[in-house]
Amino acid sequence: MTAVGHGRRPLIALTSYHEPATWGVWRDVPAALLPWAYVQRVSDAGGVPILLPPVPSTVSEVLARVDGLLLTGGPDVDPGRYAAPRDPATQPARVARDEAELTALAAAQQHGLPVLAVCRGAQLLSVSRGGTLHQHLPGHAPRTPGRYDRNQIRIAAGSRMADALGESANLCCAHHQGIDQVGDGLKAVAWAEDGTIEGTEDPSAEFIVGVQAHPEEDSETAALFAAFINAAS
Repeated sequence: MTAVGHGRRPLIALTSYHEPATWGVWRDVPAALLPWAYVQRVSDAGGVPILLPPVPSTVSEVLARVDGLLLTGGPDVDPGRYAAPRDPATQPARVARDEAELTALAAAQQHGLPVLAVCRGAQLLSVSRGGTLHQHLPGHAPRTPGRYDRNQIRIAAGSRMADALGESANLCCAHHQGIDQVGDGLKAVAWAEDGTIEGTEDPSAEFIVGVQAHPEEDSETAALFAAFINAAS
């Protein structure tokens, strides 16, 4: 069952990676790519997913034509974006992706579009509003690279996250950075057992939600995507 009724399904822009990829006879070809789980969750919830490559000069035009923005996970945000020296554990900067996604986020908020920001996306959302990041949280890095760990998350009652997931959730996580100072206009609404911020929201917006975990990896979080797509409908 989808989240929307009859009529046009909302068009959702999903930010993507620009990385070398290998498939078929091709090896290390520069590609715009995204894990399929994001696409599936948006489609299952009643949205029409479209891939938004990290091309800064084009994203504003795309955001003027869509109904919602999903900021996906990925590499570390450049610490220069929040005026911090680079930690040795921080990954190399993806300058074009940072710029493209910050531009997309600004356009989405200008147009009043709902935003769901996942992992890196949640961090970028906070940074875009003057927030800062912890550049290395070794206790939160996946025990096995390329795998997700499950972490118990406490969620504030009355938040949009709690409305969708309840006041406690066991979510798939894969990150080594996290939010330190929350950006202006955002409110922390979810925490790991050690107090690490796992969710933020803009209480003044219809739907701007940042989730440090990866809800796209778990069908039990379908209600969160349904709420996002309903807001975009």
